[in-house]
Amino acid sequence: MSKKERIILILLAGLNFTHILDFMIMMPLGNYLMPAFDISASQFTWLVSAYSISAFVAGIGAALIVDRFDRKKVLLISYSFFLIGTLACGLANTYSFLFAARVMAGLFGGIIGAQVLAIVADLFTYERRGQAMGTVMSAFAIASILGVPFSLKLTNYFAEDWHIPFLLAAGVGIVLVPLIIWKLPSMAAHLRDNRPQRSSREILSTVFSNPAARSALIFSGLLMMGHFLIIPFINPFLEFNKGFSKDQTPLIFLVGGSASLLAALLLGRLSDKIGKLPVFSACVFLSLFMVIVITRMPPLPFTLVLLFFAIWFIFATGRAVTAQAMISEVVEPEHRGSFMSFNGSIQQLGTGLASVVAGYIVIKEKSGRIMHFDWLGYVSIVVLIVSLVLGRLLFSSMDKQTATGAVAVPAGEDNSAV
Repeated sequence: MSKKERIILILLAGLNFTHILDFMIMMPLGNYLMPAFDISASQFTWLVSAYSISAFVAGIGAALIVDRFDRKKVLLISYSFFLIGTLACGLANTYSFLFAARVMAGLFGGIIGAQVLAIVADLFTYERRGQAMGTVMSAFAIASILGVPFSLKLTNYFAEDWHIPFLLAAGVGIVLVPLIIWKLPSMAAHLRDNRPQRSSREILSTVFSNPAARSALIFSGLLMMGHFLIIPFINPFLEFNKGFSKDQTPLIFLVGGSASLLAALLLGRLSDKIGKLPVFSACVFLSLFMVIVITRMPPLPFTLVLLFFAIWFIFATGRAVTAQAMISEVVEPEHRGSFMSFNGSIQQLGTGLASVVAGYIVIKEKSGRIMHFDWLGYVSIVVLIVSLVLGRLLFSSMDKQTATGAVAVPAGEDNSAV
C-alpha cells in the first residue's frame, strides 16, 4: 500500500469516526437521556432510530443519483450538512428538538458511509480490499476506544451534560473538512467511460432485477439488525441491573474498541489470504455464544465483564469487515456507488428496526432496571443465524474463484461486466 493510499484511508477513517461517533453515542446516553427527559425505553429507542430511519430514506434517494457525480463532491456536501445536524443535537434542549436534529443528521449521515465504501471499492481491487476496508472500518473501533469513552467522561465531568459528545463530534468534523478537500482526489473515474446516464427507473432495475444484489441487501440488513438489537440497552443494563457506575461503563467501549481495532486490521488482512467467507462464518458463529453471555450475564467482577465484551467486539468487527468486502463486489464498478448507497440505506433500516423492536421488547421499571434484555439476545441469535446461512449461499462462489485468481460476481451478474 502506497503512502498516498494510506493518507486517503486515514482521512476516510477520520470522517467515518465522526459520523459513527455521532450515531454510536446515542446508545450509551440512554441512562442520561431517559432520566433527563423522563421518557420510556421505547421513546428512547425512537431517538436512536430517528437517525437510522431518516438515513435509510435519504440513502435510497441518493442511490438514484450519486453515480452521476464525482464521489468526492457528494461526500463533502453530505458531510457538511451532517455536521450542521450534529451541532444542532449539541444545542437541543427538548425531546422534540433533539428528535428533529437526529432526523437531520441522519438524512445526510446515511449518505456518507455508502460513499466512503464506494470510494474504497473504486481505489482497491477485490484482492486488496479486505485490508483497505478494515482500515476504514477501524473508525468504528477508534470511535469506541477514544470517542465514546472520552465523550462519556466529558459528559460526567460537565455535570452529566449529554450535549458534550455532539459538540465534540461536530468540532472534529469541522477540522477534517479542509483536509479532505486538500488530500482526497477527484473520484470521477466511473464517469469517464462515456456511458449514458441512467434514469432512476434503470438504476432501480439494475439493482433489484439482479438476484445476487437483492440477496446481498437482505443479508446486509439482517446482519446489522442482529448486531444492534442488544446495543441500545447495554449501558442501562450494566448500570441499573448490574450496579456498575457511570464511571465504569465507558471502559466497556475503551476495551471493546481496542479489541475491535486489532480485529479490523488483522482479520481484514487474514481474510485477504484465506478468504472473506471463512473468516465471516467463524466470526458469526463464535459471536452467538457471546450474545448469550452478555444478555444473560450473571453477577461477575468487572474485569470479566470487560473481557467478555472485548471478545464480542472482536467477532462483531470481523463479521462486519468481511461482509462489507464481499457485498461491495456484487455489482460492477459503474453501478457500485448506487448499490453501496442502497446497501448503506438497508443497513440503516436494519439498525433502526432493531432499535424500535428492542424498545418494545424491553421494559424499564421505575427504578431504571431493564427487563427482558435476555429476550433481545434470543432474537439477535436467530437473526444472525439467518444472515450466516444467507451469506454462505450467496458468497461461496466468489471466494472460491478469487482463490484461483479470478474475481467472480455471484449468480445473477454478468462476469464480463466486472
